[in-house]
Amino acid sequence: MADHAIIPSPLGPIYIEGSENGISRISLKPEDTHGEQGEIPEPLKACAEQLTAYFAGTLQEFDLRLDFGDAPEFHQEVWKMVKLIPYGRTRTYTDIAEIIDHHNASRAVGHANGVNPLPIVIPCHRVIGKDGSLTGYAYGLEMKRWLLSHERPGQYMKQSDLIEVLEKA
Repeated sequence: MADHAIIPSPLGPIYIEGSENGISRISLKPEDTHGEQGEIPEPLKACAEQLTAYFAGTLQEFDLRLDFGDAPEFHQEVWKMVKLIPYGRTRTYTDIAEIIDHHNASRAVGHANGVNPLPIVIPCHRVIGKDGSLTGYAYGLEMKRWLLSHERPGQYMKQSDLIEVLEKA
């Protein structure tokens, strides 16, 4: 049976689910984060601590046991490659497709990212369009931009934020 926890973050509450087999789900959706959180169950403590450290800017690489359950092999292959994208860096959907030797599967890579059960830990926010644009993110492009800006400040600012920065300079 899976345990769950809800932790605070700058993006709002984060829902974590997992068991002794590993972390199986992380959600930033408001409907998943309702309810009171008591003590964090032991199998989820490392994940909660590492997410907190990530948001504090003191952790760049997660070291957690992950449980992909019965996810399709292709999805797992994509997620394992996405997990290797370094902090503050990006890759394109095409890059991932080519690395896993599915050269014409950039849309399938996008779909796998769209159903990623472990956002942030498997940093699908670091996958961008071939032209460098921020495309597709299950939690919206503003959250994707926030995560990328958190990792590499100034690189992914909204145009309006950039104008404010320039006006203050």
